[in-house]
Amino acid sequence: MGMIVGLAIAGAFVLLLVIVVGMYNTLVRRRIDSDNAWSQIDVQLKRRYDLIPNLVETVKGYAGHEKGTLEAVVQARNQAVSLSGGQASVAQRAEAENALTGTLGRLFALSEAYPTLKANENFGQLQEELSSTENRIGFARQHYNDTVARYEESRLAFPTNMIAAMFNFPHKDYFTVSNAPEREAPKVSFS
Repeated sequence: MGMIVGLAIAGAFVLLLVIVVGMYNTLVRRRIDSDNAWSQIDVQLKRRYDLIPNLVETVKGYAGHEKGTLEAVVQARNQAVSLSGGQASVAQRAEAENALTGTLGRLFALSEAYPTLKANENFGQLQEELSSTENRIGFARQHYNDTVARYEESRLAFPTNMIAAMFNFPHKDYFTVSNAPEREAPKVSFS
């Protein structure tokens, strides 16, 4: 009888251990998924950063006296790049990216005032590439937010929340747009 009770206790302990390990591994997988999704945003943002200097140089050739707009784009790009090193929070990165999106919108608005710029093949190609990149960034942000939602759901749901607290699984922020006008992608017109 004592042996049966001992086996029952050992079996219950092993079952509890398996459940705890399963919850822990679920949290680890979801944290890795969200980290991977964040790295996909970084890839697209890097592509965006690489396109901007070419776009600015093209605009300079046609609208060089629009110095304020060009400097604002360069400054917003540099600010966003400086935060991409990994030390900035998601909220800080989102704010910098939103500012960059706003300045790019102003840059594209210049093409309306300069028909020769608008007709420039290089400018059109850069606009198209940047527009495509903006779409990819949007999809990457959505994927990141989806993976963060799954992670946070696992991290906060009972009884996994106890495992998350014991092993210090941190909160993850969503990549959000704080200002309603910034929610729109830069307008890119080919007409």
